[in-house]
Amino acid sequence: MLKPSFPILTDRLLLRPFTVDDVEATHAFERLPEVARFLYWEPRDLEASRAFLDKRVTRVALREEGDVLDLAVTLRETGQLIGQVLLIWTSREHRQGEIGYVLHPDFHGRGYAPEASVEMLRLGFGELGLHRIVGRLDGRNTASARVLEKLGMRKEAHLVENERVKGEWCDEVIFAMLSREWVSRRR
Repeated sequence: MLKPSFPILTDRLLLRPFTVDDVEATHAFERLPEVARFLYWEPRDLEASRAFLDKRVTRVALREEGDVLDLAVTLRETGQLIGQVLLIWTSREHRQGEIGYVLHPDFHGRGYAPEASVEMLRLGFGELGLHRIVGRLDGRNTASARVLEKLGMRKEAHLVENERVKGEWCDEVIFAMLSREWVSRRR
């Protein structure tokens, strides 16, 4: 089980559980077509953002396989919510997990996604004891691939037209890291 202490502080960020008061800030990026472009969902209206936020506020621990730790990414200096980062416990038996992140486009290219995601790797490997963590993305999402590369994850697979998303065949790229690789990078 993993129930982290909050907030989680990095050099520039504060990661914390979502609250119902985050609906406007969350909707500010979820409504944008460029944010939803490579994700499974379409841009969200305010009510859809509110409905998904209601789920996020409960995702504060990993108690069993399938659980999601879903955290608000905020600027440490101002407290402004700029995105989300998550860790999914995908297999207890095989000690596997998956990370993901979404940031408001106004904050792309500043290193915030890797800075927040490294904390998800730390929690997954260090506190939950996972053996392997993956990051999956649409093959066209080169910016997200760069984030995973910066984290030290290796590209393991490029699945060609393996699923239909929003009415079109899409490639999926899978990056991964093993716990021993995480330990080696931390030295």
